[in-house]
Amino acid sequence: MVNLVIDGLAVTVPEGTTVMKAAAQIGIEIPHLCFLEGINEISACKVCVVEMQNMETGRSKEKLITACNSAVEEGMVIYTNSPKVRRVRRSNVELILSQHDCHCATCARSGNCNLQKISNDLGILEVPFKEEVPQVPWDSKFPLIRDSRKCIKCMRCVQICDKVQDMRVWDVQNTGSRTTVDVAGNKTIDNSDCTLCGQCITHCPTGALRERYDIPKVFDALADAAKVTVVQVAPAVRTAWGEDLGLAPEDFTEGKMVAALKRMGFDYVFDTNFAADLTIMEEGNELLERLANPGKYAWPMFTSCCPGWVSFVSKRYPKYLRNLSTAKSPQQMFGAMAKTYFAEKKGIDPHNICSISIMPCVSKKREAALSYMRSAGAGQDVDIVLTTRELVRMMRAEHINPKFLKEEQFDSPLGESTGAGVIFGVTGGVMEAALRTAYAVVEGHNCEPDAFRAVRDTRGIKAAQGIFESGDAKGTDGVSSTNGSEAAAVEEAYMLGRREADFELGGRTLHTCTVSGLGNAERLMQDIVAGKVNYDFVEVMACPGGCVGGGGQPIHDGCEMAEVRGRELYRLDEERPLRYSHENPEVQKAYEEFLGKPLGRKAHELLHSKHVNELVFETHNYF
Repeated sequence: MVNLVIDGLAVTVPEGTTVMKAAAQIGIEIPHLCFLEGINEISACKVCVVEMQNMETGRSKEKLITACNSAVEEGMVIYTNSPKVRRVRRSNVELILSQHDCHCATCARSGNCNLQKISNDLGILEVPFKEEVPQVPWDSKFPLIRDSRKCIKCMRCVQICDKVQDMRVWDVQNTGSRTTVDVAGNKTIDNSDCTLCGQCITHCPTGALRERYDIPKVFDALADAAKVTVVQVAPAVRTAWGEDLGLAPEDFTEGKMVAALKRMGFDYVFDTNFAADLTIMEEGNELLERLANPGKYAWPMFTSCCPGWVSFVSKRYPKYLRNLSTAKSPQQMFGAMAKTYFAEKKGIDPHNICSISIMPCVSKKREAALSYMRSAGAGQDVDIVLTTRELVRMMRAEHINPKFLKEEQFDSPLGESTGAGVIFGVTGGVMEAALRTAYAVVEGHNCEPDAFRAVRDTRGIKAAQGIFESGDAKGTDGVSSTNGSEAAAVEEAYMLGRREADFELGGRTLHTCTVSGLGNAERLMQDIVAGKVNYDFVEVMACPGGCVGGGGQPIHDGCEMAEVRGRELYRLDEERPLRYSHENPEVQKAYEEFLGKPLGRKAHELLHSKHVNELVFETHNYF
């Protein structure tokens, strides 16, 4: 343990603790822009400078130190806001602003920007340096938008993409004052390995990265009297939509979310959880079909609900596309059902339906535009995709105050769902839901609802996010594991992000694996290719923690919310009167009236797809 004094307050912390973390333990938040614990500790922004007193002479050192990556020392005396610190910190921020587009009123992150907050806290009302704001051309049709004018070269996007997702899409370009961040390898973004997981967006401290803004298309559809607007809401959205509105978790309920959408003018408001239950009927039965005929299929069988993961396989491991379940994602199944089954029941021309989805995901924008996602014969099955953040912006634009909304129910016949559908939004949820139904099909009766909870693992969420509690492996940054070996620490960290579980099903042992975060997915695939592991069923979510940690969710700088949101989905699962997808009465009715049976001819036409290599199609078909 190390003893030191920060701003006159004594504090004792473990050896190796940074000055920033030590200060935080006594309630002193040192300003910073680039810092992400365990991921980006390179002091690029120099905003976290503090003054350290010379322990021998009692005088301050000539140079300031950066709090984010300077370890504490015995007897240290630190000043976090001395006149010298304030002067230097202010100059550093002014220099950043001199190369930053400061039109905050037209920025997607206005009001939720650390640079904006720090500048206001420092009282910066004008920039004394010559302003040079570089602009790099960008394809505005691509679902992910990068505005080089707002980039502050903090390196967060580079590090999150390299260390957590292992995709290495971003890199530093040029040198000196011309230094900037751009797509690695002199590629354009649509020709890169980008899977649109959106983690670079949620970890950017400014508005340099954002999703494509599709709200105007939705307002146009709502204003068109000839259009029937049908909106679906993903499970993870309900855990997060109220965060940016300052609501307590108990105040942003499913019912109020439905009420807000109906107030906006959507004709029908449905729950993607219905399609999640439908997905389980198809994917669960597909698993059983493969297990019954192992020689006909490639192993292991991969889930296909996450478009970021499907994109990853397509770009990195195209030979394994045949391992993917042919079942479409819930979003796409819903779109196909809305423009066929629902249209038929309501007597609506499917060409007049505008199918809109609200997702916690940026990659869903690309998925909806894929050329093979038009099974209903009325254009794309899903016409427009909004993120959770865009939903909140729409609510604000419509002057909706959720506190005054009364609970309303999802519409029918595509609005009923079970607890199994709810947990699709958290890592392990698809696996658990599929196993609940597969067990019932094989054994002839339901298992206990939580019989497969072994696929859940919050440690895996932390590992995928690069967050570790004391005692956990730290990974590649040099903190060793319990046996003192850095190599062992790396291995432990990787395995924390991989949840393995075996279950007895129909007299055989089913080997399963659950992974979230593309960095963990990459290491999983390396082990599969090398023959080091052997699984039957594998679930992969591109975003750490699953959809709850998706790239379209509300942004809380430096704070990861996936674990908290995931717990909320499990709570909703426990409260549902029905917890098995095969018991959803509206799903049963859809099969009786329209689809026939799982894996049947019509089900294959509408609910399944042959995954193709995304590098093959028209990469500019983004709407």
